[in-house]
Amino acid sequence: MIRLIVGLGNPGPEYADTRHNAGFWWVDDAARRLKALLSTDKAYFGEVARVNAPLSGLAGPVWLLKPQTFMNLSGKSVGALARFFKLDPAEILVVHDELDLLPGQVKLKQGGGSAGHNGLKDISAQLGSPHYWRLRLGIGHPGDRTEVAAYVLRKPPAAERALVEQALSKSLDALEPLLRGEMDKASRLVHAQPPRPQTPKVTTPPASPASPASSSTPSDPSSGG
Repeated sequence: MIRLIVGLGNPGPEYADTRHNAGFWWVDDAARRLKALLSTDKAYFGEVARVNAPLSGLAGPVWLLKPQTFMNLSGKSVGALARFFKLDPAEILVVHDELDLLPGQVKLKQGGGSAGHNGLKDISAQLGSPHYWRLRLGIGHPGDRTEVAAYVLRKPPAAERALVEQALSKSLDALEPLLRGEMDKASRLVHAQPPRPQTPKVTTPPASPASPASSSTPSDPSSGG
């Protein structure tokens, strides 16, 4: 089961609506669903909520965490909490922005590299393992690697933000199976594609019945009288 959910971002109002804070957005929404209140805890260098028995039949507790260390030092916060409560990397879900996915796309996976994401890089170093779960929220790519740093620290336009919000809502439907450790079910919910609109069937009207032939034999205009 997932016992720690971490949303990545940067602290401060100037970063609140930037692409790099998509992980914060997700954890804020998860806290609302779980009726949890995040508050600053200096011991873990972040905003933390402890949720006891978050679901029926689930003893818990589960922690929500928003590191306040700035992105590059996210592992300082995650590592402190994980070590204190003796959490295995497989019990940790890190929610983060993903350049390699388009806005509106979302993927769940376990392990892997950091793909240049400094928050993931520091978490892997602090945990001594990359085998934690990741929920990757697509923010798109600027198309030029030299523009990435500025791109992730800018606010997305309204239409793009709406797509990310739709992905957040969709992936939050997997919150319960994630907490129960039903990772296959969670993956199906996260990766499910919306149903394609059905093409209306074109009904061909039935052909009109042929007119019955006349019973009389037409006269031959060439015959004499």
